[in-house]
Amino acid sequence: MNGLSVSRRIVSNIHGFRSVQRTLCSNTGVKNPDLVSEKEPLDKPGLTDGIPQYDIAIVGGGMVGMALACSLATMPLTRQLSVAIIDSNPALMNNFHIKKEEPPDPRVSTVTPATISFFKDVGAWEFIQQHRHAYFDKMQVWDYTGLGYTRYNARDVDADVLGCVVENKVLHKSLLSCIQNTDFQKTIHSSRLSSITFPAMSSVTSSSGTSSSASGSSAKLELDNGNSMYAKLVVGADGSKSSVRELARIQTTGWKYSQSAIICTVEHAVENFCAWQRFLPNGPIALLPIGEKFSNIVWSMDPKEAVDRNSMSEDDFVKAVNLALDDGYGPHPRSKSFEGGNVFSWLKADSTSSTHEGFELPPKVIKLASHRMAFPLSLMHANSYASKRLVLIGDAAHTVHPLAGQGVNMGFADALCLSKVIAEGVAVGSDIGEITLLQRYESERKAANITMMAILDGFQKAYSIDFMPINVLRALAFNGAQYISPLKRKIISYASGNQMLPLFT
Repeated sequence: MNGLSVSRRIVSNIHGFRSVQRTLCSNTGVKNPDLVSEKEPLDKPGLTDGIPQYDIAIVGGGMVGMALACSLATMPLTRQLSVAIIDSNPALMNNFHIKKEEPPDPRVSTVTPATISFFKDVGAWEFIQQHRHAYFDKMQVWDYTGLGYTRYNARDVDADVLGCVVENKVLHKSLLSCIQNTDFQKTIHSSRLSSITFPAMSSVTSSSGTSSSASGSSAKLELDNGNSMYAKLVVGADGSKSSVRELARIQTTGWKYSQSAIICTVEHAVENFCAWQRFLPNGPIALLPIGEKFSNIVWSMDPKEAVDRNSMSEDDFVKAVNLALDDGYGPHPRSKSFEGGNVFSWLKADSTSSTHEGFELPPKVIKLASHRMAFPLSLMHANSYASKRLVLIGDAAHTVHPLAGQGVNMGFADALCLSKVIAEGVAVGSDIGEITLLQRYESERKAANITMMAILDGFQKAYSIDFMPINVLRALAFNGAQYISPLKRKIISYASGNQMLPLFT
């Protein structure tokens, strides 16, 4: 199956969701759960046949799993739920500290304004502000042909920032601290999931959300330490190799890219305040500010090249990075005037501030500040997000190419959407594990995720071809995004977390 046909497969799935009624996540025609009067709290964690009974079991205590727990802990209708978090990561049990004097970890995330708002709402952003992070309000994108470039500025959409780069360990710690500072009924199980058994028949559920037979209306989870528990809803937040997804026999669609990514932290002589991305013949290289004269490198390339570059001396790797971000592989784009000689000069009246910005070179890298890490790249999408008493979020449901830094933001959007769906179910006395309720989450997030995945996959494939007619089309796209202000605003809005398609709304 070639790349074009599989891309069409993904895009075709979007249309299947156009007819699905928008429900809770988009807040269309649905009450805001925070405005609904609180019901009687559900049962506190109890015992059924000597086995603990929870309302929700979150398998995976990483960033997305903890984001769901924090969202549930801060909503009036869900903060009374009992939640088990299953993860063998010792960091969840040990109160680890982040040393501010250490150089940044190479594992970072670029969080969008929508994700920043989510973290502020759950009270986690305060912790991030106490640690290293870097807002950026400008971004420049160009390719090796030198035929065009695009600059984005937060002022183009009357915003303060385009995003913020934060180390993953800081994001995770902020969410963990947030949930530890609440009286939310959570229990962390430092273990791995071994098996899940789902009830053959559901027992009758009362209007308060409690079941007349706890074990009969709950899934049973067995852990590798010999313990077990019951849960009315199992959430798979356990990453791309999800054991929950495998145990539930949920099939996936996807493919491996013929690329690997190298990530690392580098240091400059001056502080970097801009996000930079250059498309090279074998894949894009991104330079992302992380604060205090540090930046993060995400460099995609073919697997053999990744092995070679990962084994280079530090000096040779720094030279390779500077070449890739300068005139290696091709010339610099020429800064074009927006006056009469430009093909887009007729759009001058509606120009954005970044329209008048010329091409710039990123700050030079002077040395490596961390070890290098390499990993293969792939696209994966679960054919189903929900079944009775089970739902998938984050990388357990979808993985994407890192070229736009959208993966973790898609996961955080999943967590927020699912928490709202659960809150709506509690508000009306529904069984929170009922498939008809969980399908509201699936219909909303699946459509949004497939759309984003199709766009990112299209970019990856378009920039994997070195063919003059394609190069010319890419140059037109760069120049169009640079000079057609309505298009630029749509692109910024969509990348910031607004789920409107950039071309069709």
